[in-house]
Amino acid sequence: MELFSLHRGSAPLLVSLPHDGTHVPEAIAARLTDAARRVPDTDWHIARLYAFARGLGASVLVPTHSRYVIDLNRGEDDVSLYPGRNTTGLCPVVRFSGDPVYRDGQQPSEDEVRARVDSYWRPYHAALGEELARLRAAHGAVVLWEGHSIRGELPFLFDGRLPDLNLGTAGGASAGEALQRRLEAVLAGQARYDWVHNGRFRGGYITRHYADPARGIQAVQLEISQRIYMDEDSFAWDDARAAQLQPVLQALVEAALAGD
Repeated sequence: MELFSLHRGSAPLLVSLPHDGTHVPEAIAARLTDAARRVPDTDWHIARLYAFARGLGASVLVPTHSRYVIDLNRGEDDVSLYPGRNTTGLCPVVRFSGDPVYRDGQQPSEDEVRARVDSYWRPYHAALGEELARLRAAHGAVVLWEGHSIRGELPFLFDGRLPDLNLGTAGGASAGEALQRRLEAVLAGQARYDWVHNGRFRGGYITRHYADPARGIQAVQLEISQRIYMDEDSFAWDDARAAQLQPVLQALVEAALAGD
């Protein structure tokens, strides 16, 4: 099957959704625990949330395979993005709950991890890099928007309740001040959702690796707490909650496109 879909847009914006995929090849799925076979750590419905982006002219990159096959938002060296904190790896062996992904003795070997890098990770990143280069060549500058979502309470990963909207710009290193101010203005201008900028989730590998504001490549990650658009237990989309959220998301994306 295809590893990803890429819609090539005309605007200087690439929306990357690296954890939207749910497919796990049967040879891998047979080794997972029953709970992990439900791929609970998926960024559920995130491509559906950002469906409006195509209408704004954005390019959109969406993988087909689950993060349990390989986490596309980790470096191939698997260096921790948040040193000192619990996290999951390039080919995760624990879930966000801290429970195992694999049955006893079924975890991937280092050789298998390297093979998955070649088969799944490299093609996605090649497409991402090429699309960023195309858009930058066409416009002189481009914004990379990393769309993510996560369960709002996960004691293994963070204390307490995660804010509804979690903006990340790698501590300000991945985006210019003007873009950050526009995004913060959108968030401050609405009262439905609480939010934080560069809190627990400051931006993953893709945000940090591809951003180069001095060369016209800015990158932003938005981590959404899933409770505000879906049912976190059944993973079901909630029409009413999603309809309230999408105008805020669209306002953020439009702010990213507004230019400096």
